[in-house]
Amino acid sequence: MPHTKQRMNVPGPAAPLQVIDESIARLQAGTHHDPFEVLGLHVQSDGHRLFRVFLPPAEAIEVADTRMTRIAGTDCFELRIPPGAAVEPHPLLRWQHKRTGHWHTARSSYTFAPQLGELDLHLLGEGRHLQAWKVLGARLACVDGIDGCQFAVWAPAAQRVSVIGDFNDWDGRRHPMRCRGATGIWELFIPGLAAGQAYKYEILGPHGQLVKKTDPYARRMFLRPETASRVPEDQTHVWGDAAWVDARAGFDWQHRPISVYEVHPGSWRRHADGSFYGWNELTAELIPYVQELGYTHIELLPVAEHPLDASWGYQVSGYYAPTARFGTPDDFRAFVDACHQAGIGVLLDWVPAHFPKDDWALARFTGEAVYEHADPRRGEHQDWGTLIFNFGRHEVRNFLIANALYWLEEFHIDGLRVDAVASMLYLDYSRRDGEWLPNAYGGRENIEAIHFLRELNTAVHGRFPGVLTIAEESTAWPAVSRPVELGGLGFSMKWNMGWMNDSLAYIEQDPVHRKYHHNRLTFSQMYAWTENFVLPLSHDEVVHMKKSLLDKMPGDTSQRFANLRLFYAWQYAHPGKKLLFMGGEFAQWNEWREAGQLDWALLRFPMHDGIRALLRDLNRLYRSEGALHDYDFDPRGFRWIDCHDADQSVLSLLRQGRDESDRMVILLNFTPVPRHGYRIGVPAASAWGEVLNSDSMYYGGGNLGNGAPIAAQNQPWMGFEQSIEVVLPPLGAIFLKPCP
Repeated sequence: MPHTKQRMNVPGPAAPLQVIDESIARLQAGTHHDPFEVLGLHVQSDGHRLFRVFLPPAEAIEVADTRMTRIAGTDCFELRIPPGAAVEPHPLLRWQHKRTGHWHTARSSYTFAPQLGELDLHLLGEGRHLQAWKVLGARLACVDGIDGCQFAVWAPAAQRVSVIGDFNDWDGRRHPMRCRGATGIWELFIPGLAAGQAYKYEILGPHGQLVKKTDPYARRMFLRPETASRVPEDQTHVWGDAAWVDARAGFDWQHRPISVYEVHPGSWRRHADGSFYGWNELTAELIPYVQELGYTHIELLPVAEHPLDASWGYQVSGYYAPTARFGTPDDFRAFVDACHQAGIGVLLDWVPAHFPKDDWALARFTGEAVYEHADPRRGEHQDWGTLIFNFGRHEVRNFLIANALYWLEEFHIDGLRVDAVASMLYLDYSRRDGEWLPNAYGGRENIEAIHFLRELNTAVHGRFPGVLTIAEESTAWPAVSRPVELGGLGFSMKWNMGWMNDSLAYIEQDPVHRKYHHNRLTFSQMYAWTENFVLPLSHDEVVHMKKSLLDKMPGDTSQRFANLRLFYAWQYAHPGKKLLFMGGEFAQWNEWREAGQLDWALLRFPMHDGIRALLRDLNRLYRSEGALHDYDFDPRGFRWIDCHDADQSVLSLLRQGRDESDRMVILLNFTPVPRHGYRIGVPAASAWGEVLNSDSMYYGGGNLGNGAPIAAQNQPWMGFEQSIEVVLPPLGAIFLKPCP
């Protein structure tokens, strides 16, 4: 700050000042719970005002050319101001550094009134402050005409909380915060701080533990391996997606096509030197790539700040901070904005189930359990080496629900895929007897987590109509994607892990054995309408020695590609929204690895590029044909024509749209044997034309199929009045539609 002269009518040194020795000593030792009791401007009983400053690096301090008096043996300075003397409410200090002798200017934090209102404190205490990030954390502010940064943090039962950073030599005695009573909230305005400053909180715990922590509500952090929070800039991005956001509010997602391209931003593509693409490069290259493939949404693996690349973002240390790996928060806003203007939605993986044990982050935040359960039988995932949120604590639920809303409000995200929901629902998840505690009724259900999930979905859907919440839930928990008011958890959709596991187990069989596993393909219809399902072929299926999707396929090279084309056709034929992890669209041979990039060189080979062409056409067909998406969650949209032909490993089915004439017949041949004259029943007497064939030469296939329209015959078959005879390509699928 520039130094401006102030004049104060102050007499010379008076009699020695009366000092509360114990308070000053506690301030000097960094154990005082209320620094405002000692520091700042205080009216004395004789009408004088006493101005105190604590500044350890200072050799001398002046206020309006008047030297302050050092309290002997301390770093505390004070000045008595007589009644009637003119003084600013926030006096400018001029101080000399002990070591360098240089003079600096500053203002004290301890002349400023509390900034958090009583309503904010009340809502935070009840766990109902849905915009908590606007009052907690660090935010630039102008108080009484003075620029600086307002800090606020929840640290219950702490003895002292201080803001530390380069600006105070990371000395926890310099900026102790004000405690707002029983709320456990601590706050402090530090004048003169600007965006970009590194900071943490130093916390003296209930039993004397001294810890240094990043800000749970930090909206920016430094790139790993640094662990400090960063004072964020004000948002400058000007959104251009108003039309998208307005239309989203009326998005009839249950009856519209949703096909998702799942992306790990750090390994989709990299620079030649191995460095990450930023959001700007991803905007330029990823968005047109996804547009060309025809996907409706991009799903990003977690982009909240995380210290370990190998965690893929699922061990979060900064829930409110977009990772510094790919740019600034405004860079991320610009990416989402560009997606929307290109007609692409953005889903975000979100991780409320657990968090890492890093001693500089949420774990034992005050030296004791705050965000997690203190008892490891409730508070720790032994298998994962992570901690579990204490969903029974109001402030913890508030932290997470406000975080979900933060990504939706601040970054216009279109949906949250909630990770590891099953681990939240069951107290005995991945635990042996004796390693878990039952609920109050003696059961294994995590009642507090259930309440949290319902509260989460109610808040999201109430505030952001059209935004999706999608559960990764791998058990048979009922009504995951049913409304809260009907007893459900309130999610929009749920990943169909059963379909994924059964289908992969089937397709990995050698075709000669598939007839013995036919039920793996048909079993999904036993529960297909119990939830709103997404059919996921995600990152989890192509890591940890599970092999890539192409490498899972049996047979020689040509048969592997044919099997994969058939498998993708099966995904699009089956009711449910679609998801595919990056690299699957051009049939990577290698498992996904987060440390590199996709094997883009494979696109030079026709067989690999043929897979991409097939997925582009499957997306086009899925989006354009109501029969394939109108009733993804409704039995009116699906009927088996023949699900019993296990001996030939053939499935035939009918998909139906809302328009009675909007129909599609799909046949899938899971053997390498071509089938000529294969008869099936059809629901209309018209001719049927082939609109997609996975064996097409354009996809790298053998080009066996039905080039001309197939006339229906008045021969009843399989419960239909008419039937047709078709040619089935080996390891191939055909999609048929009534001819105009």
